[in-house]
Amino acid sequence: MKPETLRVAAVQLQSQDDVLRNLAECARLVAIAGHEGAKLVVLPENFAYFGADETKRKLAERLSDPNGPIQGALSEMARASGVFLVAGGFPEASDDFTKPFNTALVFGGDGMLVGSYRKIHLFDVALQDGTLLAESSGTTPGESLFTFDLGRFRVGLSICYDLRFPELYRALVSRGANVLLVPAAFTVHTGKDHWHALLRARAIESQAYVIAAAQWGKHPHGRTTYGHSLVVDPWGSIVAEASDRVSVVSTDLDLNYLEQVRAAIPCLEHRRL
Repeated sequence: MKPETLRVAAVQLQSQDDVLRNLAECARLVAIAGHEGAKLVVLPENFAYFGADETKRKLAERLSDPNGPIQGALSEMARASGVFLVAGGFPEASDDFTKPFNTALVFGGDGMLVGSYRKIHLFDVALQDGTLLAESSGTTPGESLFTFDLGRFRVGLSICYDLRFPELYRALVSRGANVLLVPAAFTVHTGKDHWHALLRARAIESQAYVIAAAQWGKHPHGRTTYGHSLVVDPWGSIVAEASDRVSVVSTDLDLNYLEQVRAAIPCLEHRRL
């Protein structure tokens, strides 16, 4: 029997506060990923806009309006390249105008919206370098998990700070997920010490592939992100990684290998709690 594989790509961006320019860069890189054979392409968090909360609120779109500028552009990217496109995190309008959701969208190869995930855990921290970040001041948290299927691969969604909460990924695996997505905009301060360790840990404990698409470099308002977009296999090995630049990293996920890992150490079957 022919092994079941899935070609995937993680897009690494350096998004700014110019939506049209950001979307044009996304379209360029999604097209490259599709040309390289990817069937699943992941964009990072803040792919369309990386700037002030005041502007982010004005850019927020409702999912009931699929012709919004951001959603319309994403739909066309997915359709033009014939890929499943996961758009890491964008402002989705909520009932509170001042606090849109941070939402990942999934578009099929026909350009139709497959589903969405609203970021559950919000990044409220005071970093040792003096940076103060309070995502909850301008964002409404989500409440529900989301998965979708590509052949025999079941894909589970998360966004950035969710990475620090292993119970979320355990819940996704309990729903059958064997591919976990982490679109992100990790700060340099946290990323240099925790990014690789957390992504590998999530892959090992979940016995799943992890695809992490990241922002990299300098952004408005003094934000600097770590980059290093990764694909990690179910054994915890890094099989693809971006260097310090805007780029696309692609690789094949192998379902047979995943099943071998789960059979060799059946810890998912041994859970008692």
